[in-house]
Order: sequence, then C-alpha cells, then structure tokens
Amino acid sequence: MNQQGYTILKDKFGYSSLRPSQEPVIESVLNKQDTVGIMPTGGGKSLCFQLPALLNDGLTVVVSPLIALMHDQVESLKENGIWAEYLNSSLEDKTKDLVMEAIETNNPYNHENDKLQLLYISPEKLFANDNYILNYLKTINISLFAIDEAHCISSWGHDFRPEYSNLGVLKTEFSHVPIVALTATADELTRKDIVDKLKLVNPNIYISSFDRPNITYTVENKKDGFQQLFNFITARKGQAGIIYCLSRKSTEELAQRLNRNNIKAACYHASLSKDVKDKAYDDFMKDKVQVVVATIAFGMGIDKPNVRYVIHWNLPKSIEGYYQETGRAGRDGLPSEALLLYNIGDVFTLKKFIDQGQEDNPYLSKRNVEEFRRMQHDKLNRLLEFCKTGHCRRRVLLQYFNEKLEQDCGNCDSCLHPKPKIDGTIIAQKIISTIFKTNQRYGSTYITEILVAGKDPRIQANSHDQLSTYGIGKDMNKILWQYYINQLIDLGFININYDGFIKTLTLDQSSIDFIKSGNSMELVAYVDNKPSKPMKTKTGELSDLNQLQTKLLEALKSMRKSIAEEQNVPPYIIFGDVSLVEMVLKLPINQDQFSTITGVGKLKLENFGTTFTRLIEEFCDSNPDLQAAVEHTPLPSKPNVKTDTISSTKELLDQGMTYQAIAKMRKLSESTIISHVIKLYENDQVSESIVTKLKNPKINSILEEERSNGVNYVMLSQWKSHLENKYSIIIDYNELKIALL
Repeated sequence: MNQQGYTILKDKFGYSSLRPSQEPVIESVLNKQDTVGIMPTGGGKSLCFQLPALLNDGLTVVVSPLIALMHDQVESLKENGIWAEYLNSSLEDKTKDLVMEAIETNNPYNHENDKLQLLYISPEKLFANDNYILNYLKTINISLFAIDEAHCISSWGHDFRPEYSNLGVLKTEFSHVPIVALTATADELTRKDIVDKLKLVNPNIYISSFDRPNITYTVENKKDGFQQLFNFITARKGQAGIIYCLSRKSTEELAQRLNRNNIKAACYHASLSKDVKDKAYDDFMKDKVQVVVATIAFGMGIDKPNVRYVIHWNLPKSIEGYYQETGRAGRDGLPSEALLLYNIGDVFTLKKFIDQGQEDNPYLSKRNVEEFRRMQHDKLNRLLEFCKTGHCRRRVLLQYFNEKLEQDCGNCDSCLHPKPKIDGTIIAQKIISTIFKTNQRYGSTYITEILVAGKDPRIQANSHDQLSTYGIGKDMNKILWQYYINQLIDLGFININYDGFIKTLTLDQSSIDFIKSGNSMELVAYVDNKPSKPMKTKTGELSDLNQLQTKLLEALKSMRKSIAEEQNVPPYIIFGDVSLVEMVLKLPINQDQFSTITGVGKLKLENFGTTFTRLIEEFCDSNPDLQAAVEHTPLPSKPNVKTDTISSTKELLDQGMTYQAIAKMRKLSESTIISHVIKLYENDQVSESIVTKLKNPKINSILEEERSNGVNYVMLSQWKSHLENKYSIIIDYNELKIALL
C-alpha cells in the first residue's frame, strides 16, 4: 500500500499501521483481485474494505446481513469523517429517497464530505422489487463489492441465510468489479462454497490465525447453574457480557431472574417485537444494561468492542458456532472470558433438533438431508470432545481449524487447573498403528472395533482380523478408546478427513514422527469435569491499572458516555476502551500528544482532543502522584492557531454568528465548532465578549449562583450531573462547555 493509504489510515481511522493479517487482503483488494479473507472476530475485517473504499474512485457496496450492524458501522464511519450510508427495511421512505439521491448525484445531503464512499445494503433490499436497486447500481461507478459474514452463503455453514444464495449474480452482472468475501469462521467445505457460489475468479484466499489469545476459555458442568452464573457475573461488576441460551423461554426466565438479583439484564430472541428487540440492542450498546440474555438471533456482527465475557448457558451446536459466539468477547484485544455451562440434557435437545430439522430445506435433496444430519451430529460430537478434554482448550480449538499451537496457552481452565495425566505412549502407539495398517480409510468407530476385537462384519471381510493390532486393546472398553482417539485428534496427531460426508481418520506427519522416534506421550486420565471456582481474568492492561489510573479511566468513561448520550451513539463510537486505556497510560495533555493515541484521527482530534486532554490535565493537577509517574512534553505557550478549519470558524464568529448557525452552515457538528471556540479562546484569538454572546443566559446564571455557593467541580460530567439533578433540567453539553469558559 502506498503512502497515501497510510496517511488515510491515520487521519481517518487513527491507526499508524495495519495488522499483519490485514495487509495482504487490502493489497489484493487494491489490485482488483477477487479475495476471500478468513479472519478472527475482532481481527479488523471491516478495515479490509473500508480503507480501499477511500482509495478507490467509485462506490464500495457492502452486503451485510444485519440491520443493527450496518447502522453502527455507518455511525462509526461518519464519526471519523467518512461519508457512508445504508439501505435496509428500517429506513423511512423519505430517508431512502435521500440515500438514493446521494448515490445518483454524490450530493451529501447533510454531510461535510463531497463523495459517498460506502453503501451498506442487506441482501433482501438488494434484490427487492424485481432487482430495482441491483439494476440501478449498474448505472453508476462501483469499485468494489464486499460480502460481510460470507459464511452465510453456504448451506453447510453454521449460519446459512437463503437470501445470500442470490449473490452469485454480482459477478455475472458486474464482471469487472472485484469482490472481497470476509468471515470469521469457515471450514474447508464452507470456503469452497463461498468461492463457488459467489463465482469468484481465481480468488486470493487468506486464512489468518484463529487464535484469540486475550480470551480465557472455561467449560463447566452445570451443577448449580444459576449460582455458577451469578457468581461469575457479580465478580465482574460493571463489565458487559452476553449470555447465550438454547431456547427463547430460557432467555426470558434467565433475564428476569438476573434482574431480580440486581443485575441489569435485557432479553433478546427472534419472537420479540421489533421495538422490544431494538430497545434491548440499544440499551446494551449504550451500556444501559450490563448483560443481554439471548438466543443466537443476537450476535452475528455485533460491533461492541468492550464485551468482556460471553457465557453459554447451554451447549452451542458446533465448534464453529462456539468460536463465532465467544469471539464477540474482547474485540478490542483487552482481556476477556468465555464460560460454557452444559449438562447432558443439552446434548439430547440438540440431537433432537438435528434429527427433526432440514425436512423442508429447499436447498438440500432428500439424500443430502441425511448427509447434512450426519455432518451436524459429527460437529456436535466434536464440540462434546472439546468440552470433555483435559488438554489446553486453545490447542484443541485451533486444531479444529487446522492450526497448530506448539505450546499450551496458559490461559484456559485446562491450563490453569490441569487434570491428572497418564503415560499414554502405548495407547497412542496402538491407535496410530491401527490407523496406518488400515490405510487411513476408516473412522474412529471402526478403529475402536479392531482394537477391542469387535463384531463389525467389515473386519472379517477386509481381513483386518489378521492385523497385529487386532484385539490388542481388550483391556479397555470402547468408550475409553474413543476418549483417547479424540485426544490424539485434539493434539493434532490424527486428522479427520471428509470424503463427501464419509469421515475417515488420517495420520499427520507428527504421528509418523512419534512412532519412529519412540518418544513418550502424556494423555489426560478419564475424569468428568467438575465445576470450578469463578476464574479471574488473566492479568492484562485493565487489571494492571493502579487505583489512580482506574479512577482516571472511570472519569474518561464518564466523559465518553456523556458525549455519546448527547450524540445518541454508543460510547465506543466516540472512543473504544483501548483508546481510553492508552490515554490513562500515556496521559496526553496537549493536542500533539493526544494525536498519537490509537483511534484518534483528524476529526476525532478536532472534535474531542481539547475535552479529553483538559480532563486528563485537571486530573493530573489534582493527583500529582499520577502526574509524576509519567514524563510529559511541556505544554506550548499559547501558539498561534493556524488550522484552516478553525480560522474559518473564527471569521464567522467575528461576523457575529452563533456556534449553532456556524455548525449548520459548515455542515459540521456543534461539538466541533465548540472545540474550535475553546481553542481560539485559549490562544487569545477571540475576545471574551464574543464568547459571552455564545453563552446560554439561563445556564450562565445557574453556574454563577452555584459557584457563589462554593460549588466548583473539576469535570464537565460532574457539573452536568449536579445541575440536572438539582434543577430538574436537561443541559446541553455544548452550552455547558461554553458557559464554563
């Protein structure tokens, strides 16, 4: 990527560099190649089409399955000064008309930019009304199609969406336009489906590491379920979490019970009214409730970066589903947790769902329905193996996606509370030898039958009763052999190969090396899982903060929340937790220092730099011990403000315009203009009389009275809360900032 790309990356998104997994995908897209990117949740998939959209001339069209996700991403882009819109069923006709007009004319109806750069659209809207919008897009310059959550196109995937199956028409109708397909989870069958059904031409396929090292994985048998859940959540006071349930009824009952126990929880499932679901989503995104209790109807594409834990109240359907759902924790990279609670009842319920499902699926033939069911049963069994394993859970999880982790992670319950091990060398040798002697053509059940001299008629028919390993495992029952075969799969010594839907065990090079070397091998003894005590999050940036730093972080969060409420957006859209933690660690107290914080681009520096640096400086002045811990660059002595945009504001102020009128005329937010006023006032470039004219007389009078009574808060958020509570009024954040100048 050229220097222009890195300049845009910093100015618009606030990042100084790309992640290693993002670079090749972005390069491929910029080279106009069809591209598939398999990247973990929180791995920065969105940037892989958002950054190219700003470097290309035409419009980037993003196909996304979820209305809420579109709304949040568009809001976030606009906050960064990028003009994006969305089209879906949630828009009123008047707004749809404005968006359509913007597409046609590139007329930013209420935005400062001069070019619509990204259009988010649902597949339903794309193909509605006899492909009206699809045909309309043929008349304009499209530079890229981005298919988000691309695994939805595959009937073998865990989140199949029938409306996605029409997307192959994009390559037919727009053969010159490259397509980038992005997802967090796609096994080999699903990846092949994505390429085939989107009709991608010689695509570059990039598969990033599936590892999420910041997530602590824990699995417990559900003995006293609610008490286990309650203990876990109360130990994480104020942290946002998602609880997944198997049934709609469970979500309602569990949410009610949590609320009765003073944990703010909302319920979310597909049968609720749109208004109820929208409120639950909005309350969660804006940190008004701590927990959402939901079915899997809630989650795909959830863009809230500070979800600190995901709890499964029941078993999910597959490891893919589990990985996707747990991946909604810790998208910001800070320490997070995944807790799975399960019992045997979950297994029976899920098996019943599998056996009764897919009868009316128009995308599967009758033969394929049975094959599909076999596949789903197999995936459920692999998840059960994951639950029962005593080995490092991260190694097992990554092995499922054909990724090897050479060492135990030290950050899962198996590593932190290890189970007893046995010398499994002979056991492993017997299993691997039997697979080798049967030419790696059979599944685990058949291999077990040979080891225990079972009665499977195929054994005699294949002359496998003549093998040296026939019957050498009679000292253990079939359950134990299956248990140890699964461990070797977990550890990567045995692979599972699918020939269509026939599952066979094959040997990895590591298993051949093991046999030849004569090395020993430890395996986990057969013991049931027992509930463990609630685990502490692994030490990380949040838990390492001292008392003063934690206090400053809370003040920054309070400031962020006030601004977010004023702008009616989720707090993370203003700044993510990662940015706030970095502010706490670096203590930026001037604009140059603040510009180096992750997530601070030009517009956010302009909009929020003064507000946040002032809070930090005031906090440091009040807490010299914290200030002494960090060496600051001395503040410049009132430099002359030369920024063109601020100079423009000054000219209009000098002409007697209000800040509201200036914001409307310049198509900037009122907060932005207020930040200009503050900078100009601090640098003696506007007179006190001009600032006085901008003040709200009522608020000014109240402030004078409060100050005369000895009230003098340091932080804006404290003033706002105090005045609103005392006078029962709603105070505009911008007016308060002006009044306090």
